[in-house]
Amino acid sequence: MLSRHYFLFFRLILIQNLLLLGMRILISLIFLLVALPVISQSRYIHVLVALCDNDNQGIVPVPRKIGNGQDPANNLYWGCGFGVKTFFKKQTDWKLIKQINDSEEHIYERLVFKHKDKSVYLVADAYDGAAIKQTTIDLLNYASGRAKQILDVDSLKVKAGGNADLIAYVGHDGLMDFSLDDYPTPTDQKKREVIILACASRNYFYKPIGKTGAFPLLWTTNLMCPEAYTLDAAIDSWINNDPPAVTREKAAQIYSQYQKCGIKGARNLFVTGFK
Repeated sequence: MLSRHYFLFFRLILIQNLLLLGMRILISLIFLLVALPVISQSRYIHVLVALCDNDNQGIVPVPRKIGNGQDPANNLYWGCGFGVKTFFKKQTDWKLIKQINDSEEHIYERLVFKHKDKSVYLVADAYDGAAIKQTTIDLLNYASGRAKQILDVDSLKVKAGGNADLIAYVGHDGLMDFSLDDYPTPTDQKKREVIILACASRNYFYKPIGKTGAFPLLWTTNLMCPEAYTLDAAIDSWINNDPPAVTREKAAQIYSQYQKCGIKGARNLFVTGFK
């Protein structure tokens, strides 16, 4: 009789332990199912570069070789030492995985980079300098979620255009020279952020970006040189999920370092948000 009670007791203990083990496994599976999409989710950046163009943009002329908007290889904002293509190819955090020539009308080159440590992809387009108005239109469309793209890069599917999480513009502020008939409005609820490295971009893009629904992570209050070191610093900060104020400070620090303009001037130049 006593042995039977012991048997029932140990069976009960065994069942309880099995139930506890099952609950732990179930909780672990639920955690993985919830956390895995967050852990594995890739992020996408699309950079639009309006090539510097003495003849077709209202800029103070630069030396002709670097101011030819139809020559990306030597252009100030693309092929020169601090141009987007040259600068990012030299950064150890980024690996160029694809170059596409004449991918679309007005675009001479398209580069696709992969961050070496993070699941982050960067698409950079070199636009014909004469097509700066189209570049501006594309910027606003992407910021609003229009023109969603998925690029086939070998075995990868890379999101771009309105599918990007961060959209950046580098070049002359074309809205100083022309106006647009209307501005696009959001097509969905996706959170998008923009960086606009152009002279006084907050002044001229305030209303257009406000209409798109995107958040201005970094833009400017005055004249500036939109070289790639500022873009690189801002993107690194964004990848690290820094608060916008920290991104602004990092951009100001690097700009001051390269331009020798003083940190106070650089901090006054860069702003974040709509205030």
